Amino acid sequence: MTPPMRVPLLWLLLAFGVGAEDFPLADLARLELKNTRAEITTHLGLPALKLIEKVPGTGEAFAVIKGVVFRNGTIDVDVSGAPSPEAGAQARGFIGVAFRVQDGGARFENIYLRPTNGRADDQLRRNHTVQYESEPEWPWDRLRKESPGVYESYADVVTGEWTHIRIVVEGTRASFYAGSATQPTLIVHDLKLGDVSGRRRIMGRTWNGRLFSKGGDPGQR
Repeated sequence: MTPPMRVPLLWLLLAFGVGAEDFPLADLARLELKNTRAEITTHLGLPALKLIEKVPGTGEAFAVIKGVVFRNGTIDVDVSGAPSPEAGAQARGFIGVAFRVQDGGARFENIYLRPTNGRADDQLRRNHTVQYESEPEWPWDRLRKESPGVYESYADVVTGEWTHIRIVVEGTRASFYAGSATQPTLIVHDLKLGDVSGRRRIMGRTWNGRLFSKGGDPGQR
């Protein structure tokens, strides 16, 4: 596998089979927003799509790309997450990508990062840096309780800095790559929605936070 290309969050690269298509996230008209407002800005010298939570405490803020149906293929995007100044000590700065979004956003597969865990001086927290979940039936806490360590793993992520992520989806399997890694940091063999099609979105779980990402969540280790 070749090293991932550098794609700022302003662009999303989707690869379907042997082809690939760029989706310029700078065109805000192409985004469907939930509990968030969007703006184009610059973060660490790169153009970025910044999502800012409208109503603090609701737990989710995301942007869905209109007119895109995704089933199998590769998703490449650069993300950056950090807790907001208002967030507490338990904030994680969540940022990730949901795919195969269905039923108006009620059902989706999701792989996301907890950036503050990546360099934590606590091995258990480090092991929780990358997380898979499938809403609404299989949230992160259920998966952790019923299958400890199976749907989460470590990745070397630095809070607030750009991290390239790649998600390769084929049938009921997803492989997640972080940074320049040539091997996946997380492999999911049983995507809970099955082999289905759906929409794609940039999302994060945020409490008193921002995505671009800046966000914080007081409840996850």
